[in-house]
Amino acid sequence: MHIAFISPEYPHTSLNKAAGLGTSIKNLALELMRNNHKVTVFVYGQKKNETLLNEGITIHAIKHRKYLILGWYLYRKYLEKSINSTVLEKCIDLLEAPDWTGVTAFMSFKCPLVIRLHGSDGYFCHLAGRKQKWKNYFFEKNALKKAKNIVSVSAFTADKTKEVFNLKTNIQVVHNGINISTFKPEGNEIVKNEILYFGSIIRKKGVLELAMAFNILVEGKKDVTLTLLGKDTIDVYEKRSTLELFFDLLSEKAKTKVKYVKEVPYNEVVQIINKASLVTLPSFAEAFPMTWLEAMAMEKALVTSNIGWSSEIMVNNKTGYTVNPKDHELYARKMKRLLDDKELAHTFGKNARALIQEKFEASIIAQQNIELYKKLTNFRK
Repeated sequence: MHIAFISPEYPHTSLNKAAGLGTSIKNLALELMRNNHKVTVFVYGQKKNETLLNEGITIHAIKHRKYLILGWYLYRKYLEKSINSTVLEKCIDLLEAPDWTGVTAFMSFKCPLVIRLHGSDGYFCHLAGRKQKWKNYFFEKNALKKAKNIVSVSAFTADKTKEVFNLKTNIQVVHNGINISTFKPEGNEIVKNEILYFGSIIRKKGVLELAMAFNILVEGKKDVTLTLLGKDTIDVYEKRSTLELFFDLLSEKAKTKVKYVKEVPYNEVVQIINKASLVTLPSFAEAFPMTWLEAMAMEKALVTSNIGWSSEIMVNNKTGYTVNPKDHELYARKMKRLLDDKELAHTFGKNARALIQEKFEASIIAQQNIELYKKLTNFRK
């Protein structure tokens, strides 16, 4: 088969910065290649048009265009024309697009299309209790209503998306996967009592709740440290740097224990995870987070949120602890427990990697996707 992905991001030095969506697509794309399928990626909203070849995958960067009127419609039709041209020329069997912003609204393609639910704007607004902009809701609902084939990275995301957009469509669940040969524990460089949070510095990821829990933790454990790794964002409510809000919430003692690392190359993330004694990811809004998979594959015990999707990846009291991030006292106690009990943390970490190997290893997830694609394309070879 020849599978193509439509995405606003993909990990490559010549493209705009990529996050979890791009990483999950790349993980799947590489596994499809290893199974002798062709892969093309269309990355829209870029600075220029160019074609790249990366690890056997053809990447078409499509430049963002501005229009005097109806830009939302005209750019979509431009994407449609560009993509369809390649679909016909390269005999692409199936296209996959994300639900985010309803990019495929008002598009029609020359091959089957599957929309994968990684978390739409409507989904995340619903989780945050915020009203979605009407325009965004209109595009996302149009794309989903028109889609004949929808797959989701988690059952929780599927259920919530159906609720938000009043969908009656049957949605199959295929979780994100991770290559455990890339994310694996190495050496004995663990820094004693160092906690790591990695991901965007944003309210919906629970970082402000983490500040409150960390204040409590430092009172009972003086030698603890916290590293924040990720891009700062402007808070949707306060219109200020979320990192500034985070530090404003810290006690004077806690402020001396926190280190912020803005961003590092993707290959350096593994080294930083490896050094942490504990990983904490108290997010309120995810679909099926790559950061959780990465930390678990690295044999790290986790303290995470206990919301929705968490039960599909974490096993409370086995791979770590799942806690309501708003319960600051309990969250702090769970972090302290794993820092104090290194044997327990080690056991949880081993359990976490074993679970990834059993259920979420990239080759396993790839086979599930291949079977789905074959079904959608009536592929018989």
